[in-house]
Amino acid sequence: MKKLLIGCLCIAACNSQPVKRYGMITGLKPDKINEYKQLHAAAWPGVLKKINEVNIRNYSIYLKKIDDKYYLFSYFEYTGNNFDADMKKMAADSTTVRWWSLTAPMQIPLPEAAAEKQTWTSMEEVFHY
Repeated sequence: MKKLLIGCLCIAACNSQPVKRYGMITGLKPDKINEYKQLHAAAWPGVLKKINEVNIRNYSIYLKKIDDKYYLFSYFEYTGNNFDADMKKMAADSTTVRWWSLTAPMQIPLPEAAAEKQTWTSMEEVFHY
């Protein structure tokens, strides 16, 4: 029985996709903080379903005020094998596009994201344990 359990654990570990962690940042308009929080407190089921379908797990967004400006920091884990293709699937989803049409105007992209017509800027991971 012990050998069977060890074998099953090995098979599960060998078949699992590697996890890639992502940290991102964007600004948030001060007058939109409450609306942004309310929207996320009742996130649409279709948006959550699509997040799951494109292999995003353990997704969190944090809010922090720094020098009189508000920033959103997001963290998620990607478990798929083609991030770009999965992000294109998400961007093609009509429910997600409607969600973004509400959230994007509340946000203030950092200059490098704005230059690419994006909302969120990727952050470099400098430590993980």
